[in-house]
Amino acid sequence: MTDAPDRERFEARDETGTLAGIVTYQLTGTIIAYTHTEVDPAFEGRGVGSTLARAVMDDARVRGHTVVPICPFLGDWLGRHPEYADIVVRSTRKIK
Repeated sequence: MTDAPDRERFEARDETGTLAGIVTYQLTGTIIAYTHTEVDPAFEGRGVGSTLARAVMDDARVRGHTVVPICPFLGDWLGRHPEYADIVVRSTRKIK
């Protein structure tokens, strides 16, 4: 997995360099919002999405980021991986 900050996304590529999947993000200070996960249809069912999810969460932890999981895939994945709960914003308050 590689961070492509100019495109605001992490990219997963296979051994030939073919793009297998991405996770897009928006970074503001130490807050990173993961907005979308997409896996190329040719790579579906091979664990690319889960590999990306773990990689971006590990990266966020190393960099000291707080994660806002906007992407439904990542939100569901995080529900099965409580080991990341300490860096995830789980709720927000609405301004009235």
